[in-house]
Amino acid sequence: MRRSRGFRSKTRYKLKKSIRVGRTNPITKRIQTFNENDLVHIIIDPSIQKGQPHPRFHGKTGKVSDKRGRAYIVAINDGNKAKKLIIRPDHLKMQE
Repeated sequence: MRRSRGFRSKTRYKLKKSIRVGRTNPITKRIQTFNENDLVHIIIDPSIQKGQPHPRFHGKTGKVSDKRGRAYIVAINDGNKAKKLIIRPDHLKMQE
């Protein structure tokens, strides 16, 4: 039988909630707002599957270029290629 290569394959450690971090209030993450040209970190919250980017972009930093519904369009460079990702604010964190 062929092995499954689903959306979350090879993410056993990457998409695991840490015990040390503790519980964050998901409402505050959900209602946070960003403006255009804000720099944001893509940090996937594994407990919320909706609006989640591909795990290869976990830990990357991008620039908010637009808003689409509840989600934001984040522009990043993946190697030499420019890409636009549609991500909900649950998986974004403002860069300090």
